[in-house]
Amino acid sequence: MRISRLYLPALLAPGKKIELDDDSAHYVRTVLRLKKDNEIILFNGAGGEYSSTVVEVSRNRLLIAVGQWIERSVESPLIITVGLGISRGDRMDLSVQKAVELGVNKITPLLTERCVVQFKEEKKPQRLLHWQKIVQHAAEQSGRTLLPELLEIDQLYLWIDRQEGLKVFLDPFAEASLSGLKPETMQVTLLTGPEGGFTDQERELAKAAGFIPVQLGRRILRTETASLAALAAVQMLWGDFGGRNRQ
Repeated sequence: MRISRLYLPALLAPGKKIELDDDSAHYVRTVLRLKKDNEIILFNGAGGEYSSTVVEVSRNRLLIAVGQWIERSVESPLIITVGLGISRGDRMDLSVQKAVELGVNKITPLLTERCVVQFKEEKKPQRLLHWQKIVQHAAEQSGRTLLPELLEIDQLYLWIDRQEGLKVFLDPFAEASLSGLKPETMQVTLLTGPEGGFTDQERELAKAAGFIPVQLGRRILRTETASLAALAAVQMLWGDFGGRNRQ
């Protein structure tokens, strides 16, 4: 039987007993439906995980005893950064969730000219917290022991000048494809647009910052499809989808 996993941003050590906060306790009690003496795996996103046991479950308290540390990694040798043009609701949630499953290391939500979602400053922390929880649950489900980094919402024109590695942006009008490229180091930065795509000015800014426009076939893909297809493609070309780099 598959053992449930739980991310805890805490110092974990064998023999330590941890009382969960209300949100985590609710998740373990009502979603995972774990009982006393059930096994659970804990990880804090710093690498490795802990085989642990639920020792107390009540309406007001949930206590877990941290067990043995297990050295385990499912990380790709390819370091992937993604700039996601912010899309609406479930589309953005899906993009974040699946990016984590596909092995991304850093995610930055980006505001672009055709972004249909507008944020007031006071709403940004709430939206980031929502996406952070998606990152955490996706890491739990996919077996990752290193938690991908979710960065602050940024402006496209500021973000592009700070990126490294092989830099590509998805453009249905491009002529190049990913198969014709190769990163000099094991680092790739992907840039994907919102529902309306990039403007001509944004395309020129990205190219001036060293981003190479690439297309994923001849069809126009939805924003959430494009980002996931690109992640799968780079993992197949240079990451661990090819099977040569499995741990």
